[in-house]
Amino acid sequence: MRPRTLDEVLGQDHLTFPGSPLRQLVEARSDARTGPASIMLWGPPGVGKTTLAHVISHAEGRSFVELSAITAGVRDVRQVVETARREREMSGRTTVLFLDEIHRFTKAQQDALLPAVENRLVVLVAATTENPSFSVIAPLLSRSLLLTLKPLTDEAIGGLLDRAVSDPRGLAGEFALEDDARAMIVRVAGADARRSLTVLEAAAGIARARVGATDEEGAEAGADDGAEVEAGSATGGPVHISEDDVAEASAEAVLRYDRDGDQHYDVVSAFIKSIRGSDPDAALHYLARMIVAGEDPRFICRRVVISAAEDVGMADPNALTVAVSAHQAVERIGMPEGRIPLAEAVVYLATAPKSPASYKALDAAIADVKAGRAGQVPLHLRDAHYPGAKGLGHGEGYLYSHDWPYGVSPQEYLPETLTGTTYYQPTANGAEARMAERLASLERLRRGEQA
Repeated sequence: MRPRTLDEVLGQDHLTFPGSPLRQLVEARSDARTGPASIMLWGPPGVGKTTLAHVISHAEGRSFVELSAITAGVRDVRQVVETARREREMSGRTTVLFLDEIHRFTKAQQDALLPAVENRLVVLVAATTENPSFSVIAPLLSRSLLLTLKPLTDEAIGGLLDRAVSDPRGLAGEFALEDDARAMIVRVAGADARRSLTVLEAAAGIARARVGATDEEGAEAGADDGAEVEAGSATGGPVHISEDDVAEASAEAVLRYDRDGDQHYDVVSAFIKSIRGSDPDAALHYLARMIVAGEDPRFICRRVVISAAEDVGMADPNALTVAVSAHQAVERIGMPEGRIPLAEAVVYLATAPKSPASYKALDAAIADVKAGRAGQVPLHLRDAHYPGAKGLGHGEGYLYSHDWPYGVSPQEYLPETLTGTTYYQPTANGAEARMAERLASLERLRRGEQA
């Protein structure tokens, strides 16, 4: 069912519209001097990267070579380049090199491609599921046209299924896909065309076996009654693929999640931002995606603890206690049971009042220190325990706070160059709403005034 032309490609209209760079690349006749530029196809699995490479290869005057970065090495690349050189000299044909999973190539292997790509000796069509900005060397990327493929929509997956059911290259009309079954395949496919077709094929096999077993039972019953029963389905029409057939063919959806790639960072980013945005449902959704994908629970726990301090902060000081407790619980009981305290902590953080004031105050203080605005520690606060310290004036004039009302002594604590500096500025959220009033009272006591 692989599309043979751009018009058969579904779900990538932003790349296949009339006059698009991709369509020009496919339809233009290759020329040794002004041949097409190399391209990078970036997108999740099952959205058409290999398909587009094959469509490009079908253009007139081109030879097509396919390599996988998993198994190919520098020697293979050089052999392709040498063959491409002979092809051009002898027949004027341009070689299209499709390199799948280019992100698995080392820098040295990618460097070996550069001369041939720069001279357009080969048209490189490279596919990757990882962000090329991080996985492909800059010189190679700058000499290629980057095309980003989008995850397929439910509509595109549905259209692909309908085509596969009726097309002679697919099930050729021998099967009928029930609406519930179609919806279930779309759901479990996870925007992956290849997976949708795999599930459809498996479900068709299950449906055929089910109908065959039913027909055999009917034949046996007919034989007992002395009746003749024709071979084939009981109805003689197309075999119906039911939701149960699809459920048996695909126990669960495969989640697109690469723990070393974009999905790892994108999902955890959405997770943290959902907590910060006080949306417990969204936070639990992204937590579920990380758990199902097998994300390291220690990583999840660390992010939860960080969120408690960064986003909730002093608006609810108990949030950090809840997060740390969840972290410890996961370490002690492991997964999958660890998901239970994790869920409790995530819901608590998402619904708690929020304030980043405490860590922002520290960042401001760090910025002052790095900028040289540190100043000398006041003499009365310096360590006076070692011999000779008192002779240097260390500790002289220090006022022991517990000797004063409310445990606050009237003295200055900041270096002289920073006197009067305020870093911590509480918000009006949650428990922190009362903090501004308390800070004002403490400041008056440090100045020797009544609280």
